[in-house]
Amino acid sequence: MSRLAVVLFNLGGPDRPESVRPFLFNLFYDVAIISVPQPVRWCLAHLISKCRAPAARKIYEHLGGKSPLLYLTRSQANALQENLSDMDEIKVFICMRYWHPMSKEVVRSVKDFAPDQIVLLPLYPQYSGTTSGSSLRDWKEAAKRVGLSVPTSAICCYPTDSGWIQAQAELISKALKSVTQGNEGRVLFSAHGLPKKVIAAGDPYQWQVEKTVEAVVDRIGENRLDWAVCYQSRVGPLEWIGPSTEDELARAGEDGKSVIVVPIAFVSEHSETLVELDIEYREEAKRFGVTEYIRVPAVGTNPSFIIGLGDLVRGALACNSDLSCGIGSDTRVCPQNYQRCPRPV
Repeated sequence: MSRLAVVLFNLGGPDRPESVRPFLFNLFYDVAIISVPQPVRWCLAHLISKCRAPAARKIYEHLGGKSPLLYLTRSQANALQENLSDMDEIKVFICMRYWHPMSKEVVRSVKDFAPDQIVLLPLYPQYSGTTSGSSLRDWKEAAKRVGLSVPTSAICCYPTDSGWIQAQAELISKALKSVTQGNEGRVLFSAHGLPKKVIAAGDPYQWQVEKTVEAVVDRIGENRLDWAVCYQSRVGPLEWIGPSTEDELARAGEDGKSVIVVPIAFVSEHSETLVELDIEYREEAKRFGVTEYIRVPAVGTNPSFIIGLGDLVRGALACNSDLSCGIGSDTRVCPQNYQRCPRPV
C-alpha cells in the first residue's frame, strides 16, 4: 500500500487582528512581490506593513477580525480527500504562503506522514510567479531544509480545466437567471491585477486569465452574452494591467447595464471578494448608476470543482514529468513569449 500526500497552497490570511501586520510583512518581504536585494527588501516590508496595517485591520473588521481563508480551504481539503478516497492511503495538507500553516511547518507534518509520493496543488488556477511560483519555490526550499526527499509532482496551472470551468459556468448561469426582468446584464470577470512590468517580463498570468474567461463563456453557451475581463486590487504607484474593475463598473453605468461580477481568479471567499467586491465595489457601482449588482460566489467546494481537483491529482500521478499543466499534461500551454512560464519551451 502506497502513501500519497497532496498539498494545497493558498495565500493565507491573518487569524486575529494582531496577525495583520506580520501577515503583511511576510507578503511584502517575498522577493516575488518586491524584487529588491537585502537589506532594502526587509526595510521596505517593515515600512509598508507598518503603514498599511491600520487600514487592513479595518478591512478584516468586516470579517470578524480575521480571514476565513484557512477555514474555507480546510473544507476544500476535506472534500478533495473524500474524492480521492478510492486511492490507497492519502492525506491532504494545507500550506499557506504568508500566514500559518506555512511551508516550514507543513513540510515537517508531511515528512512525519512518510508519503511515498507528493502532489503539490496550488489553488491558483492561473499561474503567476507571484502566486503559484512563489509558493512552489518556498516549498522546495523548506523541503530541502528538513530533508524531505520524496518523488514530487507539481501542478503549475489549470486555467481551462474542465471541472474548474464547469463550476464557474454553473454559478454564472444561476446568477444570470436572477437578473431582474427587463434589465440587461453584463458579466464582469474580475481577477486580481498585477503591475504591467510583471507581465512585460514574461509572466503568463493575464494570458491564462483570458483563456479561463474564453472557456467559461464558451461553456455557458449564450451567443449574446455581454461580458468583459477586468482587474482589481491595485496598490502602489506602479501602472497595473487593465481595464480596472472600477472602470468597467463606470462603463456599465454609462451603458445602463446590470452587472454580474465573477471572481475569476479566486477559488475561495476572502477579503478581496467579501469586502472589496461585496462592499467597496458595490458602493462604487451605485455611485456609477449601475442598476443592479450581482456577485457570483467563489467556487469553494462546488462538486464540479472538487472533481476537477481530484482529476488533476490523478493526472499528475500519471504524468511523465514532475511539473504538469492541467490534467496529466507534460507539455507547455503558454505561448513561447511568456518566458516566466515554469515549463521550458
